[in-house]
Amino acid sequence: MVRGVRLVLYVLPPAKTLIADRGYASNTFREASQAKGIEPCIPLIRSRKGPYPYDKALYQKRHKVENLFAKLKDWRRIATRYGRRAHTFFSAICIAATLILRL
Repeated sequence: MVRGVRLVLYVLPPAKTLIADRGYASNTFREASQAKGIEPCIPLIRSRKGPYPYDKALYQKRHKVENLFAKLKDWRRIATRYGRRAHTFFSAICIAATLILRL
């Protein structure tokens, strides 16, 4: 197994489904996640052919998470990571996320 795949799968929490982009569409990653009991929801790379179906409606919900990260990066303190300590940085993320979701 590729080293990066092993590291990513090692830190994954228990889950039913893994929603990822096309960068994780390798057979190794799919098989390793299925061996761990996680169903991958990953579209195939356009140049590849294969019998890997995925739930398109579930994959579209990933867009909302990506939008939240994009809005968080609008906050200068978070984008440049001014908080030197992890708890300070995490607090800034919590405050920004709360304001983004309220507005």
